[in-house]
Amino acid sequence: MENKEVILLKKALERQKKARKQAESILEEKSKELYATSRKLEVTNERLENLLSQKTSELEGVFINIVDPYVVMDLSGHVIKMNNAAKEFLGFDCEREQLDLNTLVHPDYTQYTSESFMKLAQAGTLKNYRAKILVRDGSEKYVQVNGSLIYNKNNEAVAAQGIIRDITQETEVKQLLAEQKRQLDIIVENSPLGIVLTVKGKILKANKAFGQMLGYPDTKLKNLRVTDISAPEDQAESVALMSRMDRGELDTFSMVKKYRTKTGQTLLAKTTVSAVRDASGNVVYQVAMVDDITKEIAAENLLKASQSRLSSLISNLQMGVLLENEDREVELTNIKFCELFGIPAKPEDLKGMDCRDAVEEVKEYFTDPSGFVNRIESILQQKVVVLSDELEMKDGRILERDFIPIYNQDIYQGHLWTYTDVTLRKTYKKNLEIQKEKYSSIIANMNLGLIEVDNNDIIQLVNQSFCSMSGYSEQELLGHRASEILLVKNTGFMEQKNHDRKNSISDSYEIEIRTKNGNIRHWLISGAPRYDEQGAVVGSIGIHLDITEQKELELQKENLLKELEASNQGLQDYAHIVSHDLKSPLRSISALATWLNDDYVDVLDENGVFNLQMMQEKVEAMDKLIDGILKYSSIHETPSLRQKVDLNEVVSEIREIIYIPEHVNIVIMNTLPTVEADPTKMHQLFQNLLSNAVVNIEDPKGVVRIFSEENDTHFKLGIADNGVGIPPEYHKKIFEIFQSLGDGERSTGIGLSIVKKIVNLYGGEIWLESKIGKGTTFYFTILK
Repeated sequence: MENKEVILLKKALERQKKARKQAESILEEKSKELYATSRKLEVTNERLENLLSQKTSELEGVFINIVDPYVVMDLSGHVIKMNNAAKEFLGFDCEREQLDLNTLVHPDYTQYTSESFMKLAQAGTLKNYRAKILVRDGSEKYVQVNGSLIYNKNNEAVAAQGIIRDITQETEVKQLLAEQKRQLDIIVENSPLGIVLTVKGKILKANKAFGQMLGYPDTKLKNLRVTDISAPEDQAESVALMSRMDRGELDTFSMVKKYRTKTGQTLLAKTTVSAVRDASGNVVYQVAMVDDITKEIAAENLLKASQSRLSSLISNLQMGVLLENEDREVELTNIKFCELFGIPAKPEDLKGMDCRDAVEEVKEYFTDPSGFVNRIESILQQKVVVLSDELEMKDGRILERDFIPIYNQDIYQGHLWTYTDVTLRKTYKKNLEIQKEKYSSIIANMNLGLIEVDNNDIIQLVNQSFCSMSGYSEQELLGHRASEILLVKNTGFMEQKNHDRKNSISDSYEIEIRTKNGNIRHWLISGAPRYDEQGAVVGSIGIHLDITEQKELELQKENLLKELEASNQGLQDYAHIVSHDLKSPLRSISALATWLNDDYVDVLDENGVFNLQMMQEKVEAMDKLIDGILKYSSIHETPSLRQKVDLNEVVSEIREIIYIPEHVNIVIMNTLPTVEADPTKMHQLFQNLLSNAVVNIEDPKGVVRIFSEENDTHFKLGIADNGVGIPPEYHKKIFEIFQSLGDGERSTGIGLSIVKKIVNLYGGEIWLESKIGKGTTFYFTILK
């Protein structure tokens, strides 16, 4: 048994030895293979490292010699490496000095740069980063950067690289183009000319001016065709010209075109159309410049009409007119000129005639022919205005001639002669001399005092009545200063009046005069300037009336007015007192009625409650009546307060305080005027009229219209409603105090009387027009 086990164990041991040898053999073989592989990898790695080193050197050479700036930086922005192009562009050399790219970024792009670096860190690349930087010399540059991260063998980002492209010029060009486009858009939008862009007859774009011409918003025009806005009679010509432009026969054309506005009116406009073509010569679109000449055409027609009227007027003037050009040829004359000089031809036949020849022909009509010719030559040499040049004719007539040179922008373009027959006037002058002597006698003896003084207030002439009024003799007055002899207070008053006379001002005024015997008198003086034959002011003439008695009566009137004013004030105070005293028992009655109703509400029957309510209503009516009387009595005959009052604001405020039924609307038809008045009075006026209007409308859609107009002296306003109307017999009655329409319990009969009194207070009138069942319109005026 023992031997068998030993044998088995030995066999097992042999098998193990063989197995171990076999394993060692296999392991030795695998070790040789592994060594061979490891050695092969080492050789391959050396070859790869050499290749990598070679490629890296080649790549570095490429980046160093690249045209665009190339920069390598660490992750904090410090430059590690840069090529020559980068050194030249930035002005920095990282080999000589430290450079942080963050410091080169313009402040406006700091936030954008920070966000871009974050994207680079996340994505590993950065494309089309655009920013403004500050280079070494301080100049600003626009750059575009495309960059990427650089990783180590462990795939960790250790740096970043980027190629910088200078886009400064490109950016500036884009900015310039954008600015020019913006300026062009501003010019187009603000141009007074209409500007339209069309493509194949369809409007692509139009500016505001063109839209305003036709009455269209800009956006609406964009959907229209040119034929939609063209007058039918112009469309054929427009289409023909556009066809020629499409065929290349025209690049631009102009025409006076008729347009049809949105409202259907016709607009005349000078239209210039230009073609914009592509490289092949095809029309891409057309640009039209439209100038509205409707008003110009109308103005030309008016000018022609005016010239026609002027020509007709000149032809029929009662003075001879001769218009010569700079060469002394006749441009225009009239019938009267031909009649004055006995010319048998028509005025239009004389146009173009040489006036030198005409002068020689007509000189024999004058008493001094050579003097007539010489005078004309002298006037034409001087070329200044000559007025009232007198000419005597052999037949006894006297002509007055005016000469007016004509200049246009300081360039002499001819002259105008006018001839007037003043024979009768000269005859009248002689008659006037005779009349002057006659009237001098009348002046000397009239009852009104007359005095003439020169410009220095020295008395030149007085009549007998003036001497009697002043107590001075003619010898005592002539040659003396009027103000020093007569005025009570010499405060420069007469000096001012003399100054007014020198300015051709006439007026009347009152002054206090001390007569020779020392009495104080009041004179009314009507003064006027006195002229010489040349029309120059040489003094003044005064007509004097003694109004001392009338002045005393005026003083008495003023005293009476003061007394009346005091009396009116007393009456107003009395009215306030009476109002207060009357209202006190009314309030007591109202309170008692309220207590009775509260205390005996369970005892009183319907008739008792009704009677108490009627008592309250009567008390309320009495209270309104007292208020109305107080308001009526407080309206003075003259306005006490005047300030600017906007009637539009007055109506708006009244809308807020009066009761307006839901079916009634108050409408202001046009802007109401601003008047000089007492605001309270204007509120009373409109409140009474509007309150009456809104409560008397039974129509389901009630409307109260307020409107105004004006003339030279007054504002006229109207308040119209579509209410029940007022019978004709009440049209005057309702303006009387305590008179009302019908037997309405709520009406005091004072409102419209207050309205009438206020209107009268401001110099106006009030009246009404009404139709039963149709409505009523109250009209009133207010003095400006």
